[in-house]
Amino acid sequence: MGDFNAFENYEKVLSSPKFWDAVLNSSIYALCVVPIMVILPLLLALLVKEHVPGIGFFRAIYYIPAISSLVVISIAWRYLLEADGPINALLKSMNVIQESIPFLSDRWLILFCAMLITLWQGMPYYMILYLSALANVDKSVYEAAEIDGAGPVRRFFTVTVPGVKIMMYLVGVLSTIGCLKVFTEVFLLGGPNSPTQTITMYIRSQLDVTYGHLGRADATSVFLFLFTLGFIILSQKIQRKAEEQP
Repeated sequence: MGDFNAFENYEKVLSSPKFWDAVLNSSIYALCVVPIMVILPLLLALLVKEHVPGIGFFRAIYYIPAISSLVVISIAWRYLLEADGPINALLKSMNVIQESIPFLSDRWLILFCAMLITLWQGMPYYMILYLSALANVDKSVYEAAEIDGAGPVRRFFTVTVPGVKIMMYLVGVLSTIGCLKVFTEVFLLGGPNSPTQTITMYIRSQLDVTYGHLGRADATSVFLFLFTLGFIILSQKIQRKAEEQP
């Protein structure tokens, strides 16, 4: 039977530079992805909500990334982004670059490319959520705003956004939780020895049979839970204050 070491694992995790590096990467990931994930699917939903001939086909095309395997998508993008892959080859043929861009070996490029994959796969799913929310917005409000002389931009901020603000909050919470626990995109792009580590990747590294430490992996999982719970509580308070304002 092992000895009880109280809070030693938590102290080891908190004193680990790799842990804080992973926290930084996951935080940057969330700060960059979440605002885009809240706004772009809404704009996409506004684009495809009109009942025009053939719009069903475009809705289906837009939704394909959401039903595709994230593993398959990440592997496909890894192939495209390799040093001798199609993207670098195309840029070289256009004389845009002389040497291959290190998409899969540079810390920040890996993070940026993983963000694009997350956005590309996640936007169609949230677009469907926004379409359901937009269907519940009273059309008479749009008509009244148009009669008052409000243009498309003003109608968007005065009618559309207030009408779907609950859904925007939900999308923000769900996408933030997804970003804090992101793993597949970053891991498959950078590999097991990736220079970019997220919190979940740090947990995985601590589960390694040879070099890992199960206790520290458990402690990091607890911190991830606390980070997520803290965000949810904070977001709820912000939401209540926003609703209380006239």
